[in-house]
Amino acid sequence: MDQAEQLRNMVKTSRKKEFQTARLITVTSGKGGVGKSNTSVNLAVQFRNMGYHVIIFDADFGLANIEVMFGAIPKYNLSDLIYRGMTLEEIVIEGPMGIRFISGGSGVSELANLTTENVRFLARKLVQLDHMADIVIIDTGAGISDSVIEFVKISEEVVLVTTPEPTSIMDSYALLKALKRSQGFCPEEIKIHVMANRVMEKGDGNILYDRLRSVVDQFLDMELSYLGSIPYDIQVSKAIMQQKPISIVNKTAKASLAYQEIARKLLDIEQEESKRKSGIGQVFLNLFHSSMNKRGSKTPKDSI
Repeated sequence: MDQAEQLRNMVKTSRKKEFQTARLITVTSGKGGVGKSNTSVNLAVQFRNMGYHVIIFDADFGLANIEVMFGAIPKYNLSDLIYRGMTLEEIVIEGPMGIRFISGGSGVSELANLTTENVRFLARKLVQLDHMADIVIIDTGAGISDSVIEFVKISEEVVLVTTPEPTSIMDSYALLKALKRSQGFCPEEIKIHVMANRVMEKGDGNILYDRLRSVVDQFLDMELSYLGSIPYDIQVSKAIMQQKPISIVNKTAKASLAYQEIARKLLDIEQEESKRKSGIGQVFLNLFHSSMNKRGSKTPKDSI
C-alpha cells in the first residue's frame, strides 16, 4: 500500500466516525490591501451569528493578519504543529464569539517553504478539522505565489476579493491565469465566486465583475460567479484600528449588513459539490498530490 492509498484510507476512516464534513471556503486575492483577511474574519462572524461553528486557517504564512484583526496574541502557531510535536487542539486559538483560528505565525521563516513531508504531516493532522467545525475558512496570502495557487486549486469554493481599481482587477486576472496554467488544476471541481470590496455604489460591483469576466471569458475560459459587493464604509477602518471586525463592532453598519448578505448567499448556493466532497482531509491529500506532481516525483511508499 503506497503513501497516497494510506491517506485515502485515513480520510475514509475519519468520515465513518462523523456524519458530516466541514465546508471549506478559501478567501484569496490577486494583490494585498484589498480586504481579503477582513473578509475572512467578517464572514466568520456572520456564519457564527447564524449558528455555525467556524475555524479560520491563516495560510498567509508569517504575516499573522487574522490574529491582529481579532486582537489576539496566540501562544502557538502552525510551526508548533509541524516542527514541535504539538497537537492540532493545542494550537487552535479561540477568538471572539467562539470563532477559532490557526495562526500562520508572525515572522516565522520556517513556514515560508513547506516540504513534501510537511504537507503529508498536515494532511494527516488537519483531517481533524472535519469534526471540529461546520465551516473552515482558509485565508491565503495575496498574489500568485506557489503556496497561494496550491491552496486555491485544491479548494472546492473560492471567494476572490477584488476592488474597483484597475490594478486590482488585473491582479485578480493574473491570479486566475496562474491558476489556469497550474499543473493539476481541475476547473470542473472548483467554484470561483468574485466579491467586489469597497465599492462606492452597489452597481460598481457588477461593473467590476463584468470587466473581469469579459477578459476571463476571452482568454481563460473559466467559470466565475458574482457573489456580491461590500460598500466603502469608514466604519470598517475604525473597527480595524480597534482590532475588531466591523460585524462585531457595529452590526448595523453598511459593510456589516453587506457581509451578512454575502454569508447568506454562500449558504444558499446549491451544494452540488457535496456529492463529491471528502472534507478537509481530502483537501490536504489533494495538496499532497499536487506537490508531488509539481516535483515530478512518484509517491513514496514509506508508511506514515
